[in-house]
Amino acid sequence: MPVAAACPIALAAGERHRLKKMAWGHKTEYRLRLRAQIVLHAAQGLANARIAERVGVHVDTVRTWRGRFAEARLPGLADRKRPGRPPSFTALQTAQITALACQLPAETGVPLSRWSCPELAREAAERGIATFLSASTVRRWLARDALKPWQHRSWIFITDAGFRTKAERVLDLYARTWQGKPLDTDEYVISADEKTSVQTRCRCHPTLAPGQARAMRVNHTYGRGGALAYLAAYDVHHAQIFGRTEPCTGIEPFMNLVTQVMDQEPYASAKRVLWIVDNGSSHRGKKATDRLSAAFPNAVMVHTPVHASWLNQVEIYFSVVQRKVVSPNDFTDLAQVRDRLRAFEDRYNATTQPFQWKFTTSDLDDLLARLDRHTADHHDQSSVAPAA
Repeated sequence: MPVAAACPIALAAGERHRLKKMAWGHKTEYRLRLRAQIVLHAAQGLANARIAERVGVHVDTVRTWRGRFAEARLPGLADRKRPGRPPSFTALQTAQITALACQLPAETGVPLSRWSCPELAREAAERGIATFLSASTVRRWLARDALKPWQHRSWIFITDAGFRTKAERVLDLYARTWQGKPLDTDEYVISADEKTSVQTRCRCHPTLAPGQARAMRVNHTYGRGGALAYLAAYDVHHAQIFGRTEPCTGIEPFMNLVTQVMDQEPYASAKRVLWIVDNGSSHRGKKATDRLSAAFPNAVMVHTPVHASWLNQVEIYFSVVQRKVVSPNDFTDLAQVRDRLRAFEDRYNATTQPFQWKFTTSDLDDLLARLDRHTADHHDQSSVAPAA
């Protein structure tokens, strides 16, 4: 039986360019790359059998894609729609499940804090939305709309009326500016705070060092040996830490830290030392500001906005302490905790550099603008529409 003649292929310049990108592009799917190579070889006038040999496919495959390109050009190289199995669920059912996932469970009368795919499938069956619905089907529908109702993020509203002014003042200090003027060489910026309740945990079994294919092992059971407070002051531009331990936090322990720093040079004879603190009870309000200036006339207290301790650079140091010194721990008594913290201060000061603080006043304005838009878009709105 005679074989039908191969379809002649003539390419325009634009088609040739796109086919070459498809045929040898690193990000092109293998099936599209194969089809583009078949067409390019066909445009050179090669026979189907010769193309099949070069590309490494059956001659029928070459004949198929050569014919489809000749019939529909580049769009013909795409997969044709397949009928497949009829859908088991209607678009209305899908929309109802998606809408349910966008509501808080408590608002629908379900005693849950957040939805999961199995719970959504169960609720759909109880409401009569679908006779049977699997969790994997719900998960596929939610993934299509990038919905993850089992996740949550927390936030806090700005309650400080002077948030921007206070935050801008702190950010200006990090940029060595105070009240619109550059700081002099004998002016210093100190970031201070307390790390409360550093506990002494004595493990009931010794900690095992890591080994080949084995992580360090720390026994879960421990005996409590008390707790202490760790206070630290961080020189922002010279990257020096001054720390001390106290039985608890309070006004007196904080003033002890201030005295420890202000009694030594270069701070004792400095023109001005600006202390950045949050609104903790040890240094809150005007009384704390007056108390500091009365004890040290060259010291100025600068408060971060309420609920904005993340603007205080000493918190970065405390996170380092938590990861490298405090957790995991195996201390026999409080004296061992104190010695470890002091030794780490010396080690840190020997090699440290100032933090690369990149959050500026421009970033602050962008953040506040986003919060304003979010508040305006969601003002007095609920995830459930009001009843008609």
